[in-house]
Amino acid sequence: MVFTHELCSEMAMLSRRCGIQIGVLVNRSGGIDYVIAGSSTGVCLPEMSRRRTHPGRLVGLRLIHTHLKGECLSSEDLTDLEKLRLDMIYAIMVNPDGSPGRAYGAHLLPQGRWKTFDGVRTFSCDIVFDTFIRELEGRIATDHRALDVESSRDRAILVSVVRVRGEDAEMNLDEFRELARSADIDILDVVVQRRPRPDPRFVAGKGKISSIAMMALEMDANLLVFNQELSVSQSRSISGIVDMRVIDRTQLIMDIFARRARTKEGKIQVELAQLRYNMSRLVGSNPSLSRLAGGIGTRGPGEAKLEIDRRRAQERIARLEKEIKQVRKKRGLTRHKRGINNVPVISVVGYTNSGKSSLLNALTKSHVTTADMPFATLDPSSKRMRFPRDVNVVITDTVGFIRELPADLKSAFMATLEELDDADLLLEVIDLSDAYMEQRIKAVEDILVTLGLQAKPRIRVFNKMDQCDPEIADAMAMRYKGVNICALDPSTLSPLIDMMQGFF
Repeated sequence: MVFTHELCSEMAMLSRRCGIQIGVLVNRSGGIDYVIAGSSTGVCLPEMSRRRTHPGRLVGLRLIHTHLKGECLSSEDLTDLEKLRLDMIYAIMVNPDGSPGRAYGAHLLPQGRWKTFDGVRTFSCDIVFDTFIRELEGRIATDHRALDVESSRDRAILVSVVRVRGEDAEMNLDEFRELARSADIDILDVVVQRRPRPDPRFVAGKGKISSIAMMALEMDANLLVFNQELSVSQSRSISGIVDMRVIDRTQLIMDIFARRARTKEGKIQVELAQLRYNMSRLVGSNPSLSRLAGGIGTRGPGEAKLEIDRRRAQERIARLEKEIKQVRKKRGLTRHKRGINNVPVISVVGYTNSGKSSLLNALTKSHVTTADMPFATLDPSSKRMRFPRDVNVVITDTVGFIRELPADLKSAFMATLEELDDADLLLEVIDLSDAYMEQRIKAVEDILVTLGLQAKPRIRVFNKMDQCDPEIADAMAMRYKGVNICALDPSTLSPLIDMMQGFF
């Protein structure tokens, strides 16, 4: 039997007397594995990770619990059924006199989600449980084998905490979505929390994080991505509630860089940035347990593993920094040779996904990878170009700029950005079709000021003129003394080439 009337009567009487919901988890032999004392509104199931089995099977336990307020199965009940893969779930209504009322149940379906049962009296539930569950699990296993292998893409909920809603916040949120898509993440939902300042422990507040955790269960999300940089304690506090991976904007950008890096130099730079970022996250539960600082004298009892990890990370950082110095030295020699040969250098800069690599391909007839996403190309490229008047130049492409680029990435990529110091001319590529074009121009200007390059000769190149109103495009070019082009249409490049040639 699914349950007995005697069991339901005893649970209902105790539940009414104590004023709390009571639940039992029954195994397939009919034995009770767990007894759960909850609150007046719900029960909290114990950790059952050890019992989780193959996705084509169920957990082997059914939940029978009481409801005190006459409610049927709640959304939390059905979420527990689906996420814990329970054999079955039943809620027993408790009458005011402590007797059991109707029982409402549900079970999973092979195709996903669940099927609910109509309410029945506890003495008239006629489901033969062992036969029923064998047939159900057999159908679930068959359907699971017929399905394709599950996608390896992460399914994420994006979370952004803003002080006020406005154009700047919307731009930041749109950029956040694009970064997530560039990292091959399936975005299930975006949660925006308005607060005067982030919560010091949970960023969005404990109540909001709890509701996001329930949403993640219902949507089958396996990743939570925050638009703010999280401290170690914030990440730990949030993970304790949501029970899934939690990353911040810095980790998201680093993941994109790690995916896009192709050359040895790019991989070194990304790994160095990741190690520097993670060093602060290598912390133990108590500094007094350190072998170097705790106990009597200089000998402490614990956490040797942590110190070994930190030492290995520091050694790896030192080794990578030496390799970065070699890269800088090699680049310096290359720049010195160009200077001896009087070869002018043009560097292409601009916000990420503005069309820098497409312009490089168009000007030099090369085949650098391009895609409509942030940081599609990460590794710098240098190509030769000959002007009609027999002037040879070298055009270099740099990593795209972005607002609030993580400090660790910025320092790691200084070897690449040093190319800009020796550039004779900068081509600043601007996306005319970007709704936030003015803000992007300001962001690039701020970054160039940070790098000390604001006085460097520069031509502003307004790309994607085919996707913009001609009057607006002409007005922008006139305002910034730039030139309009479409990098995918070589016939539009002549004014830019004439302007570059005229400079030299």
